[in-house]
Amino acid sequence: MPSFKTVQVHTKSKDFRVATKIVDVPEVSTPAAGNVVVKNHFLGINATDINLTAGAYTGALPPPFGCGLEAAGIVSAIGEGVTNVKVGDAVAYQKFGAFTEYLEVPSANLIKTPELSPAVLTMTVGGISASVALEQIGEMKSNETVFVSAAAGGTGQFVVQLAKLAGNHVIGTCSSDAKVEHLKKLGCDRVINYTKEDVDAVLKKEYPSGVDLVFETVGGDMFKAVTGNLAVHARVIVFGYISGYHGDKSAEPMLVNQLNPTLLMKSASVRGFLLQNHAKFIPAHIERLLKLMAEGKLNPGVDPTEFRGLESIPEAIDFMYARKNIGKLIIKLE
Repeated sequence: MPSFKTVQVHTKSKDFRVATKIVDVPEVSTPAAGNVVVKNHFLGINATDINLTAGAYTGALPPPFGCGLEAAGIVSAIGEGVTNVKVGDAVAYQKFGAFTEYLEVPSANLIKTPELSPAVLTMTVGGISASVALEQIGEMKSNETVFVSAAAGGTGQFVVQLAKLAGNHVIGTCSSDAKVEHLKKLGCDRVINYTKEDVDAVLKKEYPSGVDLVFETVGGDMFKAVTGNLAVHARVIVFGYISGYHGDKSAEPMLVNQLNPTLLMKSASVRGFLLQNHAKFIPAHIERLLKLMAEGKLNPGVDPTEFRGLESIPEAIDFMYARKNIGKLIIKLE
């Protein structure tokens, strides 16, 4: 088995460059029973990658440890008892430590795909999270007003499209005119470029009855604006708080006593979402998303900016936090 390179966390930090090193591994391991080895060709970038390097998901585990959440590649070896895939199959997966050229993965974690394509990585975290969260946490219905922050990102683009497919009016926020046009093409009914329009003012003027369902990933002022404009029985899904990951001052926590009167008077709720806590729903949602993509009903948007090699991961993360990406950011290894 060949030697390979992998990204390891050596110092816990939200600064990816400070936290990580690219390390040479002398040999790819032989997979244990029930596992496979995947040769990665594409890696997915997520906002929470810097939380992983800071140790947010690894508890007391000391460095060094792997980082990254998702990848797509080709099965290069299989362990005893594996029957769902064979050597040469194209697969995608979600697993801590995905920022590497080769990784041993439980076969149960794999999504078998018709071909090797970066587009599948739009689904492994973003698409699945959007689908499960809207159905299980947001209890999405039809004929509602749905608000999506960071709507042009890897997850937001799926929330917009799934909410439209369910027959809802969708409001999306973004940070550039290019993203506005992208979201309009996805069917977003009202796009708010928050660098040019005040979100709170738009909602108060154009949606006086409030919004019914919120998919919120930004936090800070965005969270305050939308929770100040909730409809009766509104549900707020908290998927992240990206403005707080890098210490944005607008991300100062909203005090409970500021939010409680709204929740009380509107009979509204705020609900956190972490995909791992809803793992039993994942297979059905994967099947559904693959079907919708095959039918052309979902556009799995991949940002066209090219990033190559493990060395480009920090640059891609910077690109995301500069709010430049439209769709999913992908690293190409080969």
